[in-house]
Amino acid sequence: MSTRAKIHPVILSGGSGTRLWPVSRQLYPKQLLPLIGDNSMLADTALRVGDPTRFAAPTVICNEEHRFLAAEELRAAGQDSGSAAARIVLEPVGRNTAPAAAAAAVQLAARDPDALMLLLPSDHAIADGEAFLGAVDRAAEAAAAGWLVTFGMTPTRAETGYGYIRQGAPLDGLSGCHQVAQFVEKPDQATAERYLADGGYAWNSGMFLLPVRTLLAELERLQPELLAAARRAVDLARADLDFLRLDAAAFAAAPSISIDNAVMEPTDRAAVVPAEIGWSDVGSWASLWEIAAKDAHGNALSGDVVAQDARNCLLRSEDHLLAAIGVEDLVVVVQDDAVLVVPRDRAQDVGAFAKRLRADDRPEADLHSQVYRPWGSYQGIDLGTRFQVKRLTVSPGSRLSLQSHKHRAEHWVVVEGVAEVTCDDKVFHLYPDQSTYIPLGAVHRLANPGREPLHVIEVQSGDYLGEDDIQRYEDVYGRS
Repeated sequence: MSTRAKIHPVILSGGSGTRLWPVSRQLYPKQLLPLIGDNSMLADTALRVGDPTRFAAPTVICNEEHRFLAAEELRAAGQDSGSAAARIVLEPVGRNTAPAAAAAAVQLAARDPDALMLLLPSDHAIADGEAFLGAVDRAAEAAAAGWLVTFGMTPTRAETGYGYIRQGAPLDGLSGCHQVAQFVEKPDQATAERYLADGGYAWNSGMFLLPVRTLLAELERLQPELLAAARRAVDLARADLDFLRLDAAAFAAAPSISIDNAVMEPTDRAAVVPAEIGWSDVGSWASLWEIAAKDAHGNALSGDVVAQDARNCLLRSEDHLLAAIGVEDLVVVVQDDAVLVVPRDRAQDVGAFAKRLRADDRPEADLHSQVYRPWGSYQGIDLGTRFQVKRLTVSPGSRLSLQSHKHRAEHWVVVEGVAEVTCDDKVFHLYPDQSTYIPLGAVHRLANPGREPLHVIEVQSGDYLGEDDIQRYEDVYGRS
């Protein structure tokens, strides 16, 4: 690796993870959550490519709503998004993986036309990091020779939830690399069993190592309108704090299509590196159960759970005691505002159910009771006809926008930490057990000047309590 140019990781973080509802929701999806360890899946992905001798600083592509959360996860992984190298690119609208990959390739080509781009979803689990790096090394040899390389996971079971790749002839002089003979859609059970028995088939992981020069040439040949839209979106992009915003109109003009369908299937330059790296796409509660640590009865337990005579269940609770007695093959997930119960073999149905909730305008489809903001978070405690109670947590050194409300007044009670309060022309500090009143229409701000989190109970009262009743005058996070 020392004689080869660094590989440029591009991490795709635009998904919503609806099949892992109610833990994963639209505004706080699975890649930002610690589902399989102490780190979020996005942070784990960044750490996986954190060796500076092997990889350049990553680019993360995400949607606008997740930008501050993604930045925090990069910092947790030791990659500062504000540096000259690491960058977070904001998609103005979801357009699947091909337009995102095209935009990233256009940016990379401007710096290095011969760059190698490692395209990684942010929501995969990989148990064997060394084997992953070995697979990247093999793929890099093929990519440097002009091949568009995908990583094929060696099947461990007759899985019907993944697409497959049929391996073709080995590539001359490139150990462990094969031409792609065929991409195969998700098979039925009998076909999956035949693939497993025949050998020569791999699961399509959705990870790619792509020479930028070849990728752009194939996009020009196969998807010229998509590439033109990506180029224009990058040309008209604008910096916003530490983020780069792709032009909304240009990016929206790109067709919504995956990199598989747009390039990898029709090209004659596709190669596959078969690998055994302990991979899972963590696409459902069933796949999470597969990779989770289990008790002697096959139960994956997380949180305050007591199981008695339970078998082969995933039982997870974040706030309340979950008691499970005499049940088998179930997924039970308890949150403070929602409970999911589904047979484990029907876990794939959860995504469609989450979409139904969204179609019914249920807030639980998009929002947790705890809502994250760039300055911290707030959590709803109680809600009535003309009042609402929230718990605000303000991170050290952070501040809310300078703002006013037309329809509500607020009372703030400090329970932990030190608050700096601005209310019209007054600025003062509050300490634990102290409170203040913010009249309707007052220009105000809450800030945390301390080194520990600030916790405040906020009581709102008025004829309208929606989050859109905010007039901002000054905001360090660039929100309008």
